[in-house]
Amino acid sequence: MSTWSKAVIAILLAATVAVAGCAGEALAQNDLKIMAPAAPGGGWNQTARAMQQALVAEGLAKSVQVYNVTGAGGSVGIAQFVTTSKGDPHQLMVNGLVMVGALLANRSPVTLDQTTPIARLTAEALVIVVPASSSIKNAQELAAAVKADVAKVTWAGGSAGGVDHITAALFVEKAGGDPSKVNYIPFSGGGESLAAVLGGKVTAGISGWGEYEGQIKAGKLRAIGVTSAQRLPGNDTPTLREQGVDLVIANWRSVVAPPGITPEQRADLIALIERMAKSSAWLDLLKQKGWEDDLLAGDAFAAFLREEQTRVKAVLTSIGLIKP
Repeated sequence: MSTWSKAVIAILLAATVAVAGCAGEALAQNDLKIMAPAAPGGGWNQTARAMQQALVAEGLAKSVQVYNVTGAGGSVGIAQFVTTSKGDPHQLMVNGLVMVGALLANRSPVTLDQTTPIARLTAEALVIVVPASSSIKNAQELAAAVKADVAKVTWAGGSAGGVDHITAALFVEKAGGDPSKVNYIPFSGGGESLAAVLGGKVTAGISGWGEYEGQIKAGKLRAIGVTSAQRLPGNDTPTLREQGVDLVIANWRSVVAPPGITPEQRADLIALIERMAKSSAWLDLLKQKGWEDDLLAGDAFAAFLREEQTRVKAVLTSIGLIKP
């Protein structure tokens, strides 16, 4: 090989390294905005702020701003997101199973098909709680109360049609009641539903373990059952299934980008979120919050999202939350 050829190869290799370095640097220099389409205190808000913390701590983003847009299980937020953020690769929105159901229940003209799927991030078991002063001590007693009078048992949780609502309806069904008559009171954020339970304004509350954990440990709420197949690690709360209520369901949360971004921008965002999801900062946050790592990115997540919309529509129809 001639000296000239060696020189050309060296220049090309150096250029390749420089381009790769610039791509990595470009990811790290992003100024990102993440919408949590619900009130502060809930799971979407916690997820968005956990992303903010991990992205900045790992140097994956220059700055990350989190903002909240409340209303109708994310219906208001997603409508704003797909219109005002169209084509902007610096914008992201947290969402999840709750939004899938809420958009259907609210007959939203905007759907998740109008966003750009990036990645599923976490899965979380739900917990059913009652005020510490409640006479209900376990899942069997709650099931008995439901069977005696469905309407008398009131439930607090997230927005109508979301995973909390689905869980309440399925609990009623498993207890032998009519799920279409479930007395469910939706709230736009975890803080509001928590206040309703603590204030004794409802019989029971449903949410992710992380949202009720502090009040459970403080003795203000009684956890009567988790919706996981097995007990949570380091947690003595029995599952619903082991108490005779055959109900297992998990909430998942994800992140999407606006419509109209380029394939290259989508690929960059997927790479960015995958790096975040594998970082020590993110994995530490998962442990702190009791979230399960459930990473699924890119095309695989897009396919999962389509399947979930079909599945949830069938569930909501079968329990009378939406019409066929």
